[in-house]
Amino acid sequence: MLRLLLLVSLLGAPAAWPAPPRRRRGAAPPAAPYLTRYFTQQVDHFGFDENLTFQQRYLVADQHWRKDNGPILFYTGNEGDITWFCNNTGFMWDVAKELDAMLVFAEHRYYGESLPFGNESFSDSKHLNYLTSEQALADFAVLIEYLKTTISGARYSPVIAIGGSYGGMLAAWFRMKYPHVVVGALAASAPIWQFGDLVPCGAYFSVVTTDFKKSGTGCSESIRNSWNAINHLSSTDAGLQWLSSTFRLCSPLKSLQDAAIFKNWLSETWVNLAMVNYPYKADFLQPLPAWPVQEVCKFLKDPSLSDKLLLQNVFQAVHLYYNYSGEASCLDMSETATKNLGQLGWYYQACTEMVMPTCTDGVNDMFEPQKWDFEAFSEECYRLWGVRPRPSWLLSVYGGKNISSHSNIVFSNGGLDPWSAGGVTQNITSSLVAIVIPDGAHHLDLRSRNPLDPKSVQQARALEISYMKQWIDKARHSR
Repeated sequence: MLRLLLLVSLLGAPAAWPAPPRRRRGAAPPAAPYLTRYFTQQVDHFGFDENLTFQQRYLVADQHWRKDNGPILFYTGNEGDITWFCNNTGFMWDVAKELDAMLVFAEHRYYGESLPFGNESFSDSKHLNYLTSEQALADFAVLIEYLKTTISGARYSPVIAIGGSYGGMLAAWFRMKYPHVVVGALAASAPIWQFGDLVPCGAYFSVVTTDFKKSGTGCSESIRNSWNAINHLSSTDAGLQWLSSTFRLCSPLKSLQDAAIFKNWLSETWVNLAMVNYPYKADFLQPLPAWPVQEVCKFLKDPSLSDKLLLQNVFQAVHLYYNYSGEASCLDMSETATKNLGQLGWYYQACTEMVMPTCTDGVNDMFEPQKWDFEAFSEECYRLWGVRPRPSWLLSVYGGKNISSHSNIVFSNGGLDPWSAGGVTQNITSSLVAIVIPDGAHHLDLRSRNPLDPKSVQQARALEISYMKQWIDKARHSR
């Protein structure tokens, strides 16, 4: 879905920090009918001085719903247009009939059409002040209560929260904070521990590197060596021109700052490839072949090549990512994935409470060494938004690793997914369950079923459905 942290390199710092990832959703199922509706939400659920409201968009599909308190699968919308998430979370559509479930996809405030202040929503920090995970969870809780009281036959419907990536974090936190509203949660690829010092800051990029290392001899080493090659060439105007031409960039590189942005763009490309390393052709972030990391590694077999030969191979690799369809006349460094994600909103969230430290050392990973520099990050956030990040706040509000008092949450993580580094990968209690999918990339389990799915994801989905059925049955018997 998104550039999480290291905004500095994109916004003017001279160093090329590894690009923080964008978290994403799975491949689109066949179009399914749904109703688009709007609900009047409070702009501020936690204060009483102002009584401002906005229209929150949500989508409803009840074709398979059993209208006598059948279950509701509630998608906790994350940082983007809710119709995109709806059309790209095939798992929910696949299981709706089996569970006799209604599907509800709720849009996250400040994304898509759910803008609290319309075109002024991103104008300054005052208007952005209500963009928090806590406010979003309150939106979800109020919306569910509204649905239960206004939809005939839904008053006692058990509700299960489902989400992936940031949406998965929200699903887990929703169950923790509002256990009377949702009976359980499926939190796919949810890095709820990627905060503070709960996990090593280098773990994320280490997983990315492992994906490339396992996908071809010399692959990760070639990428590691490419940074010095770029540094050598970008030190001269002729070298910058050569890089621009070789990589067929839409906008030529003209300075060291441009070269830093170029390296950041390449880093994000490797990160995105790791996240969407799916076992079949997919048209999600970009049209890509099956197992795309293996495909790009076919170009990166010899890390000992000269600078220009090595970088020509790097171009072939990134060209596969950006132009597998053959439709791009040049490569645009400003676009690495779908435009359905709300980049501005996520930048603000990363600069306030969603502070996820990452770092690289160039030894345990294939990226240029870069320490986590909170002070520089804070200064950039202040320059951009006039706010300072609070890195420990989410640990206080959601508990960090001290969550054993909660229940009925399934945390799923893919072994190929970099975000698994900050996820829950071992059972905490009998009802706080971890499912690891060795052959899975970023929330593969939330994608539509596919004949090429590895057995590990088929088993994971079956287990997830089993837990959901248990939660539903228990809720019915406890009425």
